[in-house]
Amino acid sequence: FRFLIAIAMVGHLKTPLRALVPVARQRISPIARGPISAAHPRARFFSGLDDLVKQRAEAAKQELVVLAQAFQRYDGDGNGALDQAEIKQALQDLKLPADETEVSDLFAKLDVNKDGTVELTEWLDNMPAGTKLRVLQKADEYGRTIKFEIHDVKIIYTYTDEAPMLATYSLLPVLRAFCRFAGVKIMKKDISVAARILAQFPDYLQPAQRVEDDLATLGTLAKHPAANIIKLPNISASVPQLLAAIKELQGKGFAVPDYPEDAKTDEELEIRARYAKVLGSAVNPVLREGNSDRRVAAPVKAYAQKHPPRNGEWSSDSKSSVAMMKDGDFFSSEQSYVAKEPASVRIELVTSTGETQVLKAKTPMLTGEVIDSSFMNVEKLKSFYKKELESMEPGVLFSLHLKATMMKISDPVLFGHCVEVFYKEALEKHRSLFRELGVDTNNGIGDAYTKIKGHPKQAEVEADLDACVKNQPEIAYVDSRKGITNLHVPSDVIIDASMAAAVRDSGRMWTKDDTLCDTKFVIPDRCYAGIYDVVVKDCQKNGKLDAAKIGATSNVGLMAAKAEEYGSHDKTFTAPAAGTMRVVDRKSGEVLMSHDVSEGDVWRMCQTKDGPIQDWVKLAVVRARSTGVPAVFWLTEQRAHDRNLIAKVTEYLKLYDTQGLDIRIMSPEEAMQFTLDRARQGLDTITVTGNVLRDYLTDLFPILELGTSAKMLSVVPLLAGGGMFETGAGGSAPKHVQQFEKEGHLRWDSLGEFLAVSVALEDVSEKTNNPQAKIMADTLSDAVGKLMNSGKSPKRKVMELDNRGSHYYLALYWAEALAAQTESQTLQERFKPVAQQLKSSEPKILGELISVEGQSQDIGGYYMPDPFLASQALRPSPTFNSIIDALLQQVAGEKLYVLMCCWPQVDESLIMAR
Repeated sequence: FRFLIAIAMVGHLKTPLRALVPVARQRISPIARGPISAAHPRARFFSGLDDLVKQRAEAAKQELVVLAQAFQRYDGDGNGALDQAEIKQALQDLKLPADETEVSDLFAKLDVNKDGTVELTEWLDNMPAGTKLRVLQKADEYGRTIKFEIHDVKIIYTYTDEAPMLATYSLLPVLRAFCRFAGVKIMKKDISVAARILAQFPDYLQPAQRVEDDLATLGTLAKHPAANIIKLPNISASVPQLLAAIKELQGKGFAVPDYPEDAKTDEELEIRARYAKVLGSAVNPVLREGNSDRRVAAPVKAYAQKHPPRNGEWSSDSKSSVAMMKDGDFFSSEQSYVAKEPASVRIELVTSTGETQVLKAKTPMLTGEVIDSSFMNVEKLKSFYKKELESMEPGVLFSLHLKATMMKISDPVLFGHCVEVFYKEALEKHRSLFRELGVDTNNGIGDAYTKIKGHPKQAEVEADLDACVKNQPEIAYVDSRKGITNLHVPSDVIIDASMAAAVRDSGRMWTKDDTLCDTKFVIPDRCYAGIYDVVVKDCQKNGKLDAAKIGATSNVGLMAAKAEEYGSHDKTFTAPAAGTMRVVDRKSGEVLMSHDVSEGDVWRMCQTKDGPIQDWVKLAVVRARSTGVPAVFWLTEQRAHDRNLIAKVTEYLKLYDTQGLDIRIMSPEEAMQFTLDRARQGLDTITVTGNVLRDYLTDLFPILELGTSAKMLSVVPLLAGGGMFETGAGGSAPKHVQQFEKEGHLRWDSLGEFLAVSVALEDVSEKTNNPQAKIMADTLSDAVGKLMNSGKSPKRKVMELDNRGSHYYLALYWAEALAAQTESQTLQERFKPVAQQLKSSEPKILGELISVEGQSQDIGGYYMPDPFLASQALRPSPTFNSIIDALLQQVAGEKLYVLMCCWPQVDESLIMAR
């Protein structure tokens, strides 16, 4: 019987099992008699069968994984079922001609329950053998990853905010002019904070002012295999930033409503709910339908080691430290639950009086999904702030580090409590006045300075606020010239960028006198504060991390489907009363998690779906296999959430061949020390982390290795089969805009965009079988390498090469690379004259670019610049523009010629119209 089962599992049976029984008996009979020893043939035979059964069982599991993955990726609209059009796409992609497998026939076989769609179980159970075999073969070709061939894939280039937005005016025309000769279209989609505001209020605008909701469009595209999105850094708006953007739009004639900070009426609540879709991390959860693979390109790393950025020297007697809570934080209160089957839960508060308030009626869960809940005890938080202020050493700055943009509900509250403690005397004295003015300390003390302007008591209030600063320990400053402290605006000090910069600056921050000083870094929650404590102590002991010598630290991040804390916004609440916060199964009534809270405590629930966890583990194994570098999962048994993830990681690693790979699971603190030790030895490490640590580490290490995180490339293999390519971080983007407006010099480095376009072109080439796109990608990579080695990246100071000049050199080196390549004679001949034109015009173009520096620039707005003014400012070289614009016109002319050749029967007037 075991012999027959083994044969069946291997898949050789073409005869009914019953007919093979006599043959099997004859085969088994001679070795099935008598006693058994370990060396006996019968023992060896059955041992071999056991191994064979186990191997085939594992193979069967792998096949199910691949088939389920294919189902998910062909499910373009993400509704959990395939329609006839999606089945047709699957057949085309698997290269199964219609005459072999008719769509209607296959659909009828798969749709067993005849509901007009094919669900996952129907797909797995009823797929014809030939189709199933082709799916598995296609997966094997690409290492268990389904690849797609799609006839029309466009590169979507996002128009965002601040410096990346300004650079787009200069760079995008170059990219379009070159890529169109390879038949690649680049489409622009506006996901800036201004566009996102306008998209939420079409009913408040004139018809000509209304805009498409490009973010929603891209969210849908991200769930389709054709997705190819280049995502530039965007503003994760805090309330002060939102207010500034609204004011600018209103000044331009857009009648968007005011933001109701204290919403009471139904209309105000509805307006506030719309604005909530713009606040904080509104973009990333929509687009990040895949996990993150973030690393530095080899040429970029080599250049940084040859021309290392300056990392400050650390003194062994540095007084800098990291302060974190010992109790009462999210870390200490976390509970976690794994769903055993599809279900839904509600979040409710049972008050101390017995009243039940439903805070969120329904949150669906999938099988295997991990949900967590935790809360911050605000009384213990305030006591912690007070204690840390009272224990400050002389000559050390106080500095608070949170993430009020991505954690847009919880962290502003934590920030506000620190403001309340620091400015306690002034706030208590003017409490009634501040209530009348609508001052909200969650927006920072800057809200008080803003709203008191013009009031009769302005001078008195400002004097009292300034007295608090004088009487308290010295605080870190964001901008000492303007008197902007660490507590002015919650979005001014974002932990991932601020802590990385502080480590680079010898563990110091800026004083009111604009000098660097040792600092106490206050990070209340212990979930991730410990990693910075390890970094600070390591640098105090071993000195700075030398960018010329340290190894490369990359990251595989679990971020798909709004994973972990960054997806908790709609499940985060400030407790309206004392009582018990509960997560309840809606069907059974079972209480899955509960916490006793006081009024004002901050409670949140997070979700992490099982599919993204499996994909995360697979991605880590793939990266470890392709690089030979240790991959470390940053998880600790001390956190409830992490314990559940450790169990899943341990189980899912068994699905892959990990022989010869160094894959470890370590607590974040241990993993940080392990990574630092390797980096100092010049060795590379893959950090495999959750969503928050992904964010922190992909600023910290790039800033120490490269001087900026903008030079990193994040490849996001979307779960539906598409790709998103993120281009670094924009933490310094506001300062770049300020410098450009003041001096006409934009020092933003578009290297991240260059790298993303190259990878996006490779993706287009694979999916559309377009060899010209691959040539474009390869030559662009060559051009980027030459640009870096020639020192043509933007400089920091005015009257030197800036962002616009680097775009000119990219075009020059790209055209030269295309003219030199021999794979495509058409591209070679097309770009030879272009390269010659750009080279011969170099002195004139550089002269035209430098002539506009040193002058203030008016671009007509910060959040929504005037397109004409911005284009004039960012494309100031008529000579360079004429060469690029001529390429764009040439492409348009050639399209008309092709049209005339291909469709001679079309009426002449229609040809001219086209």
